[in-house]
Amino acid sequence: MPTVGAIFDLDGTLVDSADAHEHAWTALGVQLGLPVSRDFFLRFFGRPNPPIIRALFEEHGRTPPSDEEIARLADRKEAIYLDRIGAAFPPMPGGVALVHALAAAGWSLAIGSSAPPGNVRFMLDRLWPASDAPFNAVVTGACIERGKPHPDVFLEAAQRIGIAPERCIVIEDAAPGIEAAHRAGMRCAALCSKGHTPEELAAADLLVHCLDELSPSRLQSLLP
Repeated sequence: MPTVGAIFDLDGTLVDSADAHEHAWTALGVQLGLPVSRDFFLRFFGRPNPPIIRALFEEHGRTPPSDEEIARLADRKEAIYLDRIGAAFPPMPGGVALVHALAAAGWSLAIGSSAPPGNVRFMLDRLWPASDAPFNAVVTGACIERGKPHPDVFLEAAQRIGIAPERCIVIEDAAPGIEAAHRAGMRCAALCSKGHTPEELAAADLLVHCLDELSPSRLQSLLP
């Protein structure tokens, strides 16, 4: 039985999706008459859609709409995103190889993403077209009540793969995810991908600039 687990974020970690997300938020902002600055996008990238939409309205001095309207706006943003990223799907270099190396080394693997289920399935189907992704569990934003930086998504993933949190390592690319991992009692290896800086990700237990820098043995060294 596996005694260690790796929980992967998806957006910005296994998929180079920052540009597509920024495009989607910018387009939604234009439709709403609420311009999305790059600073705003970078501050909130990696968080679930509803709090971003509320913050966008508040940023412009407007009262956020109802939860139902926020859900509709989130769906609109995701439709723009999927259309954009589907035109030229960009896997993160080294990601698929790292996942397979961990699986071959006997790790239990999970996805822990705040993204909607449809987005997660869309991306996984393109990373593993033959439906042979070696993940033992996939946790999406629909599985939890609170998104990152709350630890819920990672705790749920650990429970589903049957590995104690202190024996799990999270692979993330954003500060809210690093905080969520630590609040879950897990170590975190951070990928400094597009839109992030080493200073922003300094709380991680390990910082890399490409997933090729990670291996089962290097991740294992982070565990107590």
